[in-house]
Amino acid sequence: MSIKTEEISSLIKKQLANYEATISVEETGTVTYVGDGVARADGLENAMAGELLEFSNGVYGMAQNLESNDVGIVILGEYTGIREGDTVKRTGRIMEVPVGDALLGRVVDPLGRPIDGLGDIKTEKTRPIEHKAPGVMERKSVSVPLQTGIKVIDALVPIGRGQRELIIGDRKTGKTSIAIDTIINQKDQDMICIYVAIGQKESTVRAQVETLRQFGALDYTIVVSASASNPAPMLWIAPYAGAAMGEEFMFGGRDVLIIYDDLSKQADAYRELSLILRRPPGREAYPGDIFYTHSRLLERAARLSDDLGGGSMTALPVIQTQAGDVSAYIPTNVISITDGQIFLNADSFYAGQRPAIDAGTSVSRVGGDAQIKAMKKVSGTLRLDIASYNELASFAQFGSDLDAATQAKLARGQRTVELLKQGLHAPQPVEQQVVTLYALAHGYVDDVPVDDIARFESELASYMHGNHQDLYDQIAQSGQLPGDDSLDDAIKAFKQSFQTSAEASQAQND
Repeated sequence: MSIKTEEISSLIKKQLANYEATISVEETGTVTYVGDGVARADGLENAMAGELLEFSNGVYGMAQNLESNDVGIVILGEYTGIREGDTVKRTGRIMEVPVGDALLGRVVDPLGRPIDGLGDIKTEKTRPIEHKAPGVMERKSVSVPLQTGIKVIDALVPIGRGQRELIIGDRKTGKTSIAIDTIINQKDQDMICIYVAIGQKESTVRAQVETLRQFGALDYTIVVSASASNPAPMLWIAPYAGAAMGEEFMFGGRDVLIIYDDLSKQADAYRELSLILRRPPGREAYPGDIFYTHSRLLERAARLSDDLGGGSMTALPVIQTQAGDVSAYIPTNVISITDGQIFLNADSFYAGQRPAIDAGTSVSRVGGDAQIKAMKKVSGTLRLDIASYNELASFAQFGSDLDAATQAKLARGQRTVELLKQGLHAPQPVEQQVVTLYALAHGYVDDVPVDDIARFESELASYMHGNHQDLYDQIAQSGQLPGDDSLDDAIKAFKQSFQTSAEASQAQND
């Protein structure tokens, strides 16, 4: 067998042509401690704060504490497979999540990985989870309404696109229900919704996803779930991941609604992490930067100037209180960052007033700027009416000798409270709310028995849809009440055909 030198030399030349003289340099460290979602590693002298680090088993972590002798790392995933002595290497990247239209209709974890069993998410776009909030000159004032579909909110504490409105109250008072109903009401409003579930039971998140799917709202919604079984770092980064997904749409000129449910659990997760990382505890054992944790998140909600596309991101953070105490550390922090709060009263909730919104404590600092003119007109005296009714009702318990004016005020107040009640997952279009509140403000409900108020409202809506759809369309398109008496005439015509329960039973007996 003869050796062909030409063949050998051509093979060597081919190999040399493909040779690249590059050296791969990786900075690695050694794990010295691991436990409770946190690891410590030495040998990573050049690691940066917030940098993504990769452990030898493929799990990622984020550099948090940069100390003189080691680096404190929060582990983003299952930490039971990491052992002392394992290697960990720098990636040179900061934490990113996938973004884009491909995520709509999906349920993902805080790292953007699908957890709904519907296969991979096909998107190549990513955004860092931490991003500097738009500056003062990059923003525009909030003036476009975001309709929640809930009468008492749209009338008393209106929310505008780009606003940050806090939903606050004790557990089981309907905070999540308000958030879900607001998402359902965004159908056909060209609004992208992001629901971030932090520290909730997986069965609860599943129920919310099914509710959204049932009402056709999942098509324009992304659900980010960091359930109670996830490690604390996942609960901590979940809101930032949701904000990054929302910013992709906002900077693309679109409107986004993002709900953080709830930031109390995120604060607890961050406290847990900080204590394990041995950061000095402050008030209620929270770390010193807990205020910054929430402020840098909520400041990312904005309405951008026209130069930046005019998109907006509206944030509805949720905070859970204990026994209605809004003066605790986390509630006061978040109240000071947001543009108002919707306070849910447990006593009202258990008394059957749902949604249980406390009109006296709830406020929107954007106010009438985020209302259409028709709603502003019909809801003008509503807050005062409710406040005076609550005051009179507490005095009326002690005596029965009330003058006619007081009795009339009490009767009007009872009907107002009854009319502001609303069923679960039944948001109303703004034109229907306006007509209902117009009927209340102009005394058309004063002679309707309290027990018949709910039926009066639903039958009035059906009558207007069937006979005066043009009036509804006019209010929806112009945002103003009709200039003539057509609305009064329509309500008067309906009242003539409306039978109270007493009249209906009387007619049956006859």
